[in-house]
Amino acid sequence: MVNIENNLSRGSVLTKLVRFALPFLASNVVQSFYNVADMLIVGNFSGMVSMSGVNIGGQVTFILTNMVIGLASGATVLIGQYVGAGNREGLKKVTTTIITLLVMLGFAITAIMLVFKGTVLTLIRTPAESYAESERYLTVTVTGIIFIFGYNALSAILRGMGNSKQPFYFVLAACITNVILDIIFVAVFNWAAAGAAIATVISQAMSVFLCINYMIKNKFQFDFKLKSFKIYKKELALIFKIGIPTCAQNTVTSVSFLFLTAIVNTIGGVSASAAVGAVGKFNSFVFMPTMAMSASISAMSAQNIGAKRLDRAVQTCRIGTAISVCITYTLFILVQLFPSAILSLFGDDPVMIQNGITYLRSFSFDFLIIPFVFCINGFLIGGGHTMFTLMSSILSSLLLRIPVCYLLGVSAGMGLRGVGLGAPVASLGTMIITIIFLMSGAWKHNVVKHNPN
Repeated sequence: MVNIENNLSRGSVLTKLVRFALPFLASNVVQSFYNVADMLIVGNFSGMVSMSGVNIGGQVTFILTNMVIGLASGATVLIGQYVGAGNREGLKKVTTTIITLLVMLGFAITAIMLVFKGTVLTLIRTPAESYAESERYLTVTVTGIIFIFGYNALSAILRGMGNSKQPFYFVLAACITNVILDIIFVAVFNWAAAGAAIATVISQAMSVFLCINYMIKNKFQFDFKLKSFKIYKKELALIFKIGIPTCAQNTVTSVSFLFLTAIVNTIGGVSASAAVGAVGKFNSFVFMPTMAMSASISAMSAQNIGAKRLDRAVQTCRIGTAISVCITYTLFILVQLFPSAILSLFGDDPVMIQNGITYLRSFSFDFLIIPFVFCINGFLIGGGHTMFTLMSSILSSLLLRIPVCYLLGVSAGMGLRGVGLGAPVASLGTMIITIIFLMSGAWKHNVVKHNPN
């Protein structure tokens, strides 16, 4: 048996942050490749229509995934603060509650989505040519929602306890399995979008079972027996207090990109949709280091705030932001210099590549702002300030990104270049609001109130 807990409130801040963030970064990069594999293999073996179907169906699944990640973040913050404060009973109750909650939600949302998937695809103006492929991809991935929810619940628990290595191992195994199955189902069996979806669901299920097996072997406080599933009202209220704003924030952001998909479908149809999908998959790689650092800052800040070490939490944010800036600014330069080479990875259709270059070059200015927004938000979430991050996200996504994308892309006739500029404009607005909040000093108030039970 090994100790699955890691106290992040002691030792060198830089060393602790880097050691925690690197497996998290590796995990996110692998998970991003896991998602990109579908687009790469489908684009190269099944054509642009199937590629568009994977993009559109995947957008809907992405929203659901972001919802559960947001809700699970409430558990991560609570667990981190309980570990820092030495509250063992609270730790046990919150882990039991988040696992039970997400299992229940997984089954409920699966049933709802199977009924309304057609309505959703119609609302986002799915092109007629790729509607069938989008529906096939979405139908299969929806059946695997329980595994998406399960993996994110268990990963949130481990990361809140300071353990970022095991989630990496589990997602790496799932990624390798996904790529192998993608090749078999898409390239060999020619199942197109449906084959990619089946490969994804099988891989996600495997990651969940690996995680459960690891926890049981190491005497984790939850034994996964049916009688152990339980909701504790106090912990549920705290999870909702912190997690629902983050869940809503992620949902709002995802929905704004769904609206963006609808705008793109209106502007250019299948070719534009495939191009934006390819850029989106590439951007998921670009944002991985900053997202990993943001989540690491959140987990480490939560433990230090729980241990009443506010100085270490601030230092964590500063170091993490500096590292993220170095990475994303380098990637911005590469994108501006070699956009064609990047887009060529997703297919050889010249129209798709040209549309992708136009969109990527304007969108990539977001790379210059995102490190500050993500890392500071991670710090604020660690202190439980998820209501503020929700409000700033609503401003960014609904009041800035969507209107700017429409005004520049459609009204001003700038097409994909205008749509791409919506992202940096929205992020700039968020950064300004966040800086004002930091200067006010309100971030010093710890939203989470907990006492040993």
